[in-house]
Amino acid sequence: MGLKLQLAIVGLVLFAALQMAHADALDAARQAGQVGERADGMVGAVGAASPSTAQAIATINTQRLATYKDIAQRTGTSLDAVEAQAGQKLIAATPPGQFVMDASGQWKRR
Repeated sequence: MGLKLQLAIVGLVLFAALQMAHADALDAARQAGQVGERADGMVGAVGAASPSTAQAIATINTQRLATYKDIAQRTGTSLDAVEAQAGQKLIAATPPGQFVMDASGQWKRR
């Protein structure tokens, strides 16, 4: 992985951390085990999501996808590669006890 992509991913993780700090509904859902990080760099509902949680997930994922596309374009990297790297970083940054999606698509507590 190139240095530009690594730096962009670090910036993305910081961006995601700021999003998490401002998304109270999503934070509460994460702590309640209703939302988790996916390997593709997106947030997902662990089970059935309330309308407000579903909206928060959609908003965060729209913002993340736009950021991933920008990183891919700026670094000449495929969108899939950017999403995979972001997913790895976000899952690694997930606090213990919260949900992450493993490579087989199953939710597990970190």
